[in-house]
Amino acid sequence: MLNEALASPAVVAAQLANTSPVAALADMLAARAGNVALTVARGSSDHAASYFASLAMSRLGVPVASLPMSVATLQHAPLRVQGQLAMAFSQSGRSPDLVGTMEVLRKAGALTVSAVNAPDSPLADVCEWNLQLLAGPELSVAATKSYIAMLAVSVQLVAFWQRDGALIEALASLPEALKTACELDWSAAIPELRAAERMIVIGRGPGLAIAQEAALKLKETSGIQAEAFSSAEVRHGPMELIDRDYPLLVFAPRGPEQASLLQLARDMRTRGARVLLAAPQDIADATLPLAATAHESLDPIAAILSFYVMAAGLAAARGRNPDTPSHLNKVTETH
Repeated sequence: MLNEALASPAVVAAQLANTSPVAALADMLAARAGNVALTVARGSSDHAASYFASLAMSRLGVPVASLPMSVATLQHAPLRVQGQLAMAFSQSGRSPDLVGTMEVLRKAGALTVSAVNAPDSPLADVCEWNLQLLAGPELSVAATKSYIAMLAVSVQLVAFWQRDGALIEALASLPEALKTACELDWSAAIPELRAAERMIVIGRGPGLAIAQEAALKLKETSGIQAEAFSSAEVRHGPMELIDRDYPLLVFAPRGPEQASLLQLARDMRTRGARVLLAAPQDIADATLPLAATAHESLDPIAAILSFYVMAAGLAAARGRNPDTPSHLNKVTETH
């Protein structure tokens, strides 16, 4: 897990060496009349889809919905998706329900796109377009570099679709920012979480996608019952769980959501919760540093990489092997 996470800067650099496939798809999308998009994914891949959705909605104004696969594969619903974008995210591209859903969507007239790490997979074969992640073989059950590759290809697609020159230019320096993220010291989180049994991870906007991913990795690699919420949603009920010494991990990267995240962290510290605040180093009460990137939309990508490095160390501190969780397989073949 750790070695594959540390390979992420090189993976993103390989993607950025040839952005023409992404740019070609973006040009087609800009010329089409489709006005909504669907994502299809599970697990870490669904969290990457959440990041894509947040960017597409906030930057392009395109509503994006996550499609429950059983609607297509079990309920055989007559989906009205003619001309709409349907994007699947996957590491292996081999889950039968994922492949079957994209086949149904393509037959119904959707523009089907896969972002998959296995270019020769059934998923890539069934979709009209395939955006290769170029992450290479991933041996750890807990996905890291393939997730970061999905985030990187997502922001590329949105940047070219929007024709946002500033974001496109900022992408060029993302591999260097990721190298910095690998080296940041998150060791303060390990003694705080070594004995944790449950916790909440907080994010908002594009940062909610990494909160979701962090919560999943804490379950997978450390056996912590971690749940992810937005800083707004947590105040509608889940906050009742948070009392003295309850552990919270709050991701507060730059952006319009940051103020509410910082306020929540302050409020929960007043309550006596043990708050790990991941924020830029100019935030005075930050517990865990976040690497600066050339554009705030890229900050979540660097943030999750710093988390991955810490998570590998936390799992070891809890006596677990993050590469081979007891009850999980690398390929989950759901139907």
